[in-house]
Amino acid sequence: MPRRVSVRGLFETHLTVSDLDRSVTFYRDVVGLPVALEVPERGAAFHWIGKAGQAMLGLWSIGSAPMNMQLHIAFDMALADVLAAPAHLLASGIQPLSFYGEPASGCLLP
Repeated sequence: MPRRVSVRGLFETHLTVSDLDRSVTFYRDVVGLPVALEVPERGAAFHWIGKAGQAMLGLWSIGSAPMNMQLHIAFDMALADVLAAPAHLLASGIQPLSFYGEPASGCLLP
């Protein structure tokens, strides 16, 4: 069995919301999470949790998320583990998928 990747923590989680403006206002003004980025043309907004760059909450308007996503989480991992993840999944009998739901054999970083 290949070595396991090392998860250091939770980096992001995403929620689908019925009213993006109301949700941004709630998480910004009531919960106190600073807005990291708003993308109105995608129906999305992102809030920092803790220090900027540490963890994030993504909010998506119903029907605007890629792959009809409803919930999503991402782990904080070392870059080497991220790059090794597709091969680890394949070796474990799991087909990794791209952001668009297509089979992927490697990490697609810019």
